[in-house]
Amino acid sequence: MQDPSGLAVRTFVPDRPAAAPPVLLVHGFGSDGEADWVATGVAGALKDAGRTVVVPDLPAHGASPAPGGPAEAGAREIAESLVAALDAALADAGVPADVFDVAGYSLGARLAWELPAAAPGRVRRTVLGGLNPGEPFEALDIEALHRAVADGTEPGDPFTAAIAGMVRSHGERAAGLATCVEGLRATPFAGGAWSGTVPPLFVVGADDVMTQGIERIVEGVDGAQLVTVPGGHFEVLGGGLFRRTVLTALEQ
Repeated sequence: MQDPSGLAVRTFVPDRPAAAPPVLLVHGFGSDGEADWVATGVAGALKDAGRTVVVPDLPAHGASPAPGGPAEAGAREIAESLVAALDAALADAGVPADVFDVAGYSLGARLAWELPAAAPGRVRRTVLGGLNPGEPFEALDIEALHRAVADGTEPGDPFTAAIAGMVRSHGERAAGLATCVEGLRATPFAGGAWSGTVPPLFVVGADDVMTQGIERIVEGVDGAQLVTVPGGHFEVLGGGLFRRTVLTALEQ
């Protein structure tokens, strides 16, 4: 289904619901909800545990349309769209809820950081997986990225060229993804005070270079914990220990 803001959403409703809030799962950049959360078994495991699970595709990802412009693709704007998607999906399934849990991976974790502020008093437990402690898109030449997508002009700096290559690999979705990059670049992640009521659980891969320095973010949140699981950035999601860590964290 699609919520009023246009995001494509998968909803999993258990046969025997547990007395626990629904779970919102937010995928990473260049991926989609199916790849990150359904194919890896996380959504199914949560459903089997009695949880209603909502798995949206971010703007310009999966089956969701591209944002109308970078102003619609800032971190807070996307977080608000995720809340709208969650509420629409739960209402459609007949299981509305005042509070919810959330797990996000990579970009999804960065967006999940915004959710307590986007939905005050509604976020219970949060798992932030594969979170980059800085803002990688800040170093990107956004004009060069748009040119690379529009006409194939190769960016001069290696980092922008790498992002351009990743974005262009998505074919007709490339322009929308570049718009998302521009919006996220304008709203950089810096950590700081956690606006939720329950400290988040951070989960990183032992070989994930993209999360180096995450201790600085964890130490800035009173009561937060850091768990390390096997794998690099693109391997963690499919690991059994990551899946069990998410289930355990959200069932407490």
